[in-house]
Amino acid sequence: MWRLGRCTHCAGLQMKKGNQGDGGGRPSIVFDDTQIAQVEALAAVLSKKQLADHMGISDTTLREIEGRQPDVSDAYKRGKAKAISRMGQSLIMQAEDGNTSAAIFYLKTQAGWRETEQEQGNQNITLQIVKPDGAD
Repeated sequence: MWRLGRCTHCAGLQMKKGNQGDGGGRPSIVFDDTQIAQVEALAAVLSKKQLADHMGISDTTLREIEGRQPDVSDAYKRGKAKAISRMGQSLIMQAEDGNTSAAIFYLKTQAGWRETEQEQGNQNITLQIVKPDGAD
């Protein structure tokens, strides 16, 4: 039933105030200090997709959290940088201790060394076959 331009049945219901997109929906996920520390620790071994899976969220949600909480993004970057630093130090120590493979890898990735094949043009090769004494 309508009364004064309003449905009397709906009169007790509250309509959402504000613009579409304001409020409503699922509440935002906020990482606490423990979760941020976990992000830093796991960054050494997990990609962001794997980290999101570990935390039980989508990678899109992780990116949204990083956007709202720069500490989360900073923790991930810090964790990756620490792991790379540890591996680099280990590689240098191995190279200094005589590990040739480690030294070559380091020089290729950090000093621009590369392996090249020397071009061998058409060269005339003279081959002389000598039969041993007594052979036909």
